[in-house]
Amino acid sequence: MRNAKNITYIAVLVTLASVLHAIEMFIPNPLPLPGAKLGLANVVTLIALLFYGLKEGMLISFLRVTLGSLIGGTFLSVNFLMSLTGAIVSTLIMYFLFKYVKSLSIIGVSIVGAVVHNIVQLIVAYFIVATLGIFFYLPFLLAIGIPVGMLTGIIAKNAFKHLQILRITH
Repeated sequence: MRNAKNITYIAVLVTLASVLHAIEMFIPNPLPLPGAKLGLANVVTLIALLFYGLKEGMLISFLRVTLGSLIGGTFLSVNFLMSLTGAIVSTLIMYFLFKYVKSLSIIGVSIVGAVVHNIVQLIVAYFIVATLGIFFYLPFLLAIGIPVGMLTGIIAKNAFKHLQILRITH
């Protein structure tokens, strides 16, 4: 972060991501899969990674989960722990994909991020419940996570394009 303008943009992104995270907590899940969510806050993380980089992307991921869970009343719960670890690891992976796999589109990176998020959450759940049976849930999570990751990537791609046109950053 180089100046007050960038700090302001980062603060706006943190606020937007936190609000999206909190809103998703209150949207009833129409699917018979506990934990399945749209992941709309990940759009903001993708935008932050593209415009700013790893440090800002990680900051936004950490703060959005923390603030969103404070708003939603789940701070320091199992849900918080699973959400935070999934967000941090998937943000890290998405950053490295953007940096080193130039052939992968925003949509592709978003899909990988969603898959990584699901896998990391299951690993955390495994350490909590200590049964390998938890991994039988993975195909169901992926059946939702892949299309949701695609949708999130499409939204991020369009938002990124419009933000570039408006020259909102840098």
